[in-house]
Amino acid sequence: MIAERAATLATRDGVLLEAQLALVPAAAAGVVACHPHPLYGGDMHNPVVVRAIEVCAAQGCATLRFNFRGVGASTGAHDLGIGEKRDVEAALAHLRGLLGPTVQLGLIGYSFGATVSARLAGRQGLEPALAGLALVAPPVALIGDEPFRALDRFPAPLLIVAGTRDEYCPREELERLARRLPGASVSLIEGADHFFFGKLFPLGEAVAGWARRLQARETARGSGPG
Repeated sequence: MIAERAATLATRDGVLLEAQLALVPAAAAGVVACHPHPLYGGDMHNPVVVRAIEVCAAQGCATLRFNFRGVGASTGAHDLGIGEKRDVEAALAHLRGLLGPTVQLGLIGYSFGATVSARLAGRQGLEPALAGLALVAPPVALIGDEPFRALDRFPAPLLIVAGTRDEYCPREELERLARRLPGASVSLIEGADHFFFGKLFPLGEAVAGWARRLQARETARGSGPG
C-alpha cells in the first residue's frame, strides 16, 4: 500500500476533518472512502474502510479516508447524516484540488457511510461529479431504500456489495434494492456478516473490480477525440 500522510479538510460550515491521504504519480483515479456509524464506534480506521483503501491504491488510485465530524480529531458533532454530507463534499473537493480537473473521482461508503454517500451521489448537480460509487453493506433493513432511490439513473459504475449473512442488509432486501437500480453491479460475499469478519479478502476483490472499472472509464475518456 502507498504510504499515507495526515491531512486536514475544511467543510463549508467550518468543521475541520481529520484525514489520511495517499497520492500516487499519474493517478488513474481518486477515491474517497466513508466510514460506518460514528455513534457505534465507526471511524476511518475501520478494517472494511482500510481494506477498500488498500485495494484501490493497489489499482493505482489516489485515496482519501477521513473521520466524520465529531469522530477522532475531527471537530463538530454528529449530525444525523445531514452535516456529514458536507464532510463528504469537502473530501471530494480536497482530492479534486490535489488531482486536478481531469482525474475522475469515485466514492465508497460503508454502512452509515453508504447511506450518506448515496444521498449525496443522488443529488442533481453534484460538484465534483462522481465517476463511480461503491455501497458496502447499505443498511436497508434499518432505514429502507429511500436514500438509494435517486441512484436509479446514476450514470457511472455503481457497485453494491454485502454479505449473505448481513442482518442489516439481508439478501431479500438487497435484491429488492437491486431491482430498483438496474444499472448496479451487485456482489454477494458468501458467509459474510455486516462486519465482514474473516471475509475482507473477497470484499477487497469486489472493490478492486469496481476500481478497475473506474480506471477503464478514465482511460476510455482520455483516448477519445480531442
